Amino acid sequence: MSAVSKAMYKPMSLATSVLGGIAAGAVFGQIWKRISDDESAPDPKDLERTNTEVLVAAALQGLVFGLVKAAVDRAGARGYRAVTHENPE
Repeated sequence: MSAVSKAMYKPMSLATSVLGGIAAGAVFGQIWKRISDDESAPDPKDLERTNTEVLVAAALQGLVFGLVKAAVDRAGARGYRAVTHENPE
């Protein structure tokens, strides 16, 4: 990857990562609303919530964020390759 290509890819990668994080938060929020009685996920420091509830929420949140990040990074890399005909590194 040339220096120009690398300089072009970095800002695009950063922007897609931010947008992916926002999307992942929205997806997790919708999933949590459907599987729980509460509107928001439990705070780990909220001792009124059960350990199971807090840990399930954390695991689900990690799964959603990891999945969305991988999908967004992959789509960004494919888009970059389609435009520049180079693989991002």
